[in-house]
Amino acid sequence: MGVSTATGGDGLPANDDQTTMLVRKIPDGSVIDHIAAGKALSVLRLLGNPQENGFTIAMVMNVTSSKMKRKDIVKVEGMEVSQEQVQKLALIAPRASVNIVRSYRVVAKRNAVPPRTLRGILSCTAPTCVSVREKDSAPSIFFLSGRSPLRYRCKYCGRELTEKEISSQLG
Repeated sequence: MGVSTATGGDGLPANDDQTTMLVRKIPDGSVIDHIAAGKALSVLRLLGNPQENGFTIAMVMNVTSSKMKRKDIVKVEGMEVSQEQVQKLALIAPRASVNIVRSYRVVAKRNAVPPRTLRGILSCTAPTCVSVREKDSAPSIFFLSGRSPLRYRCKYCGRELTEKEISSQLG
């Protein structure tokens, strides 16, 4: 089964032939594109499972992409992803872009950029780290040490978390 990689303005495949997937445009909400294949459900969890609050969700998973080989796309109708959520999204999908849609038009585009410093979001995996032994007096602090692949280094012990470890802690 083939899938076209041409996309419309909302980030989803355009309807240009019979092999194309078609998901209708949303009047208002967010389209999250360039999610690593298989991460769409983690993205929904990070957004607080908006489907449980009555928002309509459309997911396209494991579609071909000229930039990423394979990717997922999530549409959330009626919910605008905040800048804070985009920053957290960067920890699960560091290459993601978020289109904000109003009246069927993209009015803003936000790229997921991993924050340089994380406080209290990740946990160090080194059992001897002070942030593990003394959580109250030494909250976890991590510094960005790599973007592709994503990596964060613990302020206290220097332990580096890989993209897979970060994703497993958040999603």
